[in-house]
Amino acid sequence: MGETLPMAGSAGPAGMPAGAQRLTMGLCFLAAAIEGFDLQSAGVAAPRLGPAFQLDPTQMSLVFSAAIAGLIVGALVGGRVSDLKGRKVALMLSLGVFGLFSCLTALTWDYPSLLAARFLTGLGLGGAFPNLIAIASESTERGKAGAVAVIYAGMPLGGALAAAMALRGGHGDWQTVFWMGGVAPLALLPILAVALPAFCVAPAADTPRQGIVQALFASGRRVDTGALWLGSFFALLVLYLLLNWLPVLLLSRGLPRTLVLGVQIVFNMGGACGSGIAGQLMDRVDRRLAVIVIFLALTLALAGLAGVEANFLMAVAAVAGAAVLAAQALIYGLAPSYYPAEVRGQGVGAVVAAGRLGSVAGPLLAGQLIASGGSSADVLMGIIPVAVLSGIATFVLVARRPA
Repeated sequence: MGETLPMAGSAGPAGMPAGAQRLTMGLCFLAAAIEGFDLQSAGVAAPRLGPAFQLDPTQMSLVFSAAIAGLIVGALVGGRVSDLKGRKVALMLSLGVFGLFSCLTALTWDYPSLLAARFLTGLGLGGAFPNLIAIASESTERGKAGAVAVIYAGMPLGGALAAAMALRGGHGDWQTVFWMGGVAPLALLPILAVALPAFCVAPAADTPRQGIVQALFASGRRVDTGALWLGSFFALLVLYLLLNWLPVLLLSRGLPRTLVLGVQIVFNMGGACGSGIAGQLMDRVDRRLAVIVIFLALTLALAGLAGVEANFLMAVAAVAGAAVLAAQALIYGLAPSYYPAEVRGQGVGAVVAAGRLGSVAGPLLAGQLIASGGSSADVLMGIIPVAVLSGIATFVLVARRPA
């Protein structure tokens, strides 16, 4: 079942061959792309899924919320399992859960069964990502932050594929997208079982186990953990507001649907590029400078989206996607280095869970701004302070440990 490598206090790849590192990164990137596809599958299926179950907007929003609730719980549980049983076991378990219940989503027969399937799918999705981050960080001696950022780039690529399906009318049969999102991770499982090195094994029996509070806040980690949580919360608030509401905001300006779907695709593609750029910046330049550049670009891009002409919308959307995904990639890339190996899964899982709370708050904030009479420009300008708060939290983090 693959080569077993030891879990060290700061990293796990001691003596890991270069070929095994590349294989590990490739498998994790593929898993992240599958997860990115699954995360947007419900949005792609929504135009047909809602009428099929005769769902009103409130019920449809609860379908999305059920998955997000699962993501939050899954991130915490997946991190804990990772530290107790090893990264590989936890990752495969998570992929199996979200693959199985994505397939079962296509077989649901009523509204309660749909809610249950989406919650359990989210549980698996939430558990997978902290393990992908930990594995990416522990699979290389150098450029750990860049490795995590490269893995994270897989998620927007998967999201772009889901958006492309919508553009080509692939959501006509709403079950298809869930079958695709379910079969793919299940097909990946035997490959992971054979090819993924089990370099992150469970700690020895005599290793003292820490409670989650002690794991996150002991040894002077209070400020670091708080900054990671705040940075992730505010960054994902901005990201998910844009993912959920940008099409609606643009359509409200009278723009054609084909242009808006194109914007979704370039937003995701830009995000994939931005994640890779973030990794390069963190590993090659002063991290404080990287934070300033990325969050300045995000602020300018949000202002541009609020008022740019249609001719330039694609370009600005690409920059916005690159900047907001780069911002989150910064945080995910940094997170593993702030926790020792024996609690790294829990630490990263908590950061991911904090971000997922932001992903709930973002769409709600947009809804409140619109309900209070705000225009599309008001909403986009209104989240600039949120982006700035994420930037401040991230800067505090890197200022305490510049390299």
